Order: sequence, then structure tokens, then C-alpha cells
Amino acid sequence: MGNRNETLVAEFLFVGLTKHFHYQVVLFLIFLIVYLVTLLGNLGMITLIWMDSRLHTPMYFFLSHLSFVDVCSSSAIGPKMLSDIFVEKKVISFFGCAVQIWLFGQFVVTECFLLASMAYDRYIAICKPLLYTLIMSQRVCVKLVVGPYAVGLLSTMTHSTFTICLPYCDSNVINHFFCDLLPVLSLACADTKVNKNLLFIMAGALGVLSGVIILISYVYIIIAILKIGSADGRRKAFSTCSSHLTAVSILYGTLFFIYVRPSSSFSLDINKVVSLFYTAVIPMLNPIIYSLRNKEVKDAFRRTYERKKFLISR
Repeated sequence: MGNRNETLVAEFLFVGLTKHFHYQVVLFLIFLIVYLVTLLGNLGMITLIWMDSRLHTPMYFFLSHLSFVDVCSSSAIGPKMLSDIFVEKKVISFFGCAVQIWLFGQFVVTECFLLASMAYDRYIAICKPLLYTLIMSQRVCVKLVVGPYAVGLLSTMTHSTFTICLPYCDSNVINHFFCDLLPVLSLACADTKVNKNLLFIMAGALGVLSGVIILISYVYIIIAILKIGSADGRRKAFSTCSSHLTAVSILYGTLFFIYVRPSSSFSLDINKVVSLFYTAVIPMLNPIIYSLRNKEVKDAFRRTYERKKFLISR
């Protein structure tokens, strides 16, 4: 490198989403609304769970953390993306890029394993209802929440460290709207085969591990539901899992498309489009899915609204 007289980059430039002004206006309005709805929905969910004592159960304890993770992951990307849409030179410092990689990786992995914890909770609730309170104690619930954060920290620490320590010279233009691992790795002036293989292996291993936990939980859940005598009982049992299944399907389908593929099939432009979905849309969808498909949440919202209306009218 010294013979080539290369200078290490101190900042990166994003290509962004589009250079056409009319498209920029439309995208700005859409993603501003999406981000505001994400904040309102997830913070509203956290507040509702905190205020309503009937929601102080393990299931909603996990859901409050899922909402917190969605707020954090969308906030790691959203504000910067919105501020860059109309800017000609979309700049981020090397340190800022490293922080963005770290934070986003942390919360994506945490969300995957939080969904696994929620699947285990549903398994205990449906398959072992008489022991539910005993098994899902406060101590166990805390462990099932701390675990996902710890796994997320370990994963993002590994990938971020390996990525940041690479030399970056020549080009500093990232073909993306945020610092994602693959677009950043493509700029390194060193062999990144080890990094990409590590990403493929770890993403696959973590995705498979959390996915297997969810799959096994639902195999037992389905078996237990099929043993229920009445159709109404089966419907009620399945309805407690439908929101979680929807959230799992959307998140895992998107992440596997991005990260768990052979490197030869990577297309940064396709990844950029798909990334919009899991960075902006999924964090917005989760509170909508859990509120629209969950009777307890709707009842809690109605009670809170009526209580506030009564206090105002006094």
C-alpha cells in the first residue's frame, strides 16, 4: 500500500436512493410518515403496556422490548436517510459509519432472538398452561430478554471490528443509503473474502438457531392446538400466535434474502431496495400487526382512551 501512495479515507459518500427531485419529494414524504408512524406506534405500544396492569405479563414484556428495538433500529437509519435525501453530497464520517453498522447490526440480531423468546413464551402458554406462571417467572423473562441483547452485541462486535479494521482507500462512495456491511466491504482495498464468508456463516448460524427455536416451538404448538376438541378453542389458541407468526415471516424472509445467500448472487442495487423494507417498513408494521390482531391490546387501548376521556370531562 505504501508503494501505491494511497490515502486512507476519513469519510464516506452515499449514492442515496435517487437524484430526481420529484422522486426525492415523494420518498421524503413517504419515509417521514413511515418514521413518525414507527415512533408513534412503538412508543405508544410501550406506554400502553406500562400503563395497563392487565398487560403486565411475559408476552407483553417481550413485546415492549420488541417495540424498543424497533424504535432504536429505525432511529439508527431513518433521521440520517431523511436528512440526506435533498443533499447533493451525502457525507458520513468513518466513525459515524462504524457506529451505524454497530447499532443497526445490534438491533437486527436482537430482534431475531426476541422473536425466538416470544415463540418459547407462546409454547409454554399453550402446551403447558398450568405451569405457565411457574416456568415464565420474572427471572426467566429477564434472561430471555438479556440473552438476545447479548447475542446481538457479540455478533455486531465481531462484524464491526473485522469491517472497521480493513483499509479503505481509493473509492469512498457507498452504493447505499446507509452503512450496511456488504456495501462498505465492497470498498475495502483488501481481500474481503474472509469477512464475507464470516458474515454468511454467522448470519446463517444465528438465523438458523433463532429460526429453529421458533420452528420447534410452533411444531409443539400446532400439535397441542390440533388436540383441542372444539373448533372455537383451536381458533382462540391459534389467534394468540397469529401476530407473532406474521412478524416472524416478514422479518426472516427479508433478512434471509439479504444476508443468507451465496456471495455470487449479491446485487447491491437489489439489496438497497429490499433494505428499505426492513429498515423502515418492518419497524412500522410490528406495532400495527400486534394491535390490529390482538384483542387484549385493543381492549387496553379502549380502556386507556375511556379513562383519559373521563378524566378530561371531569
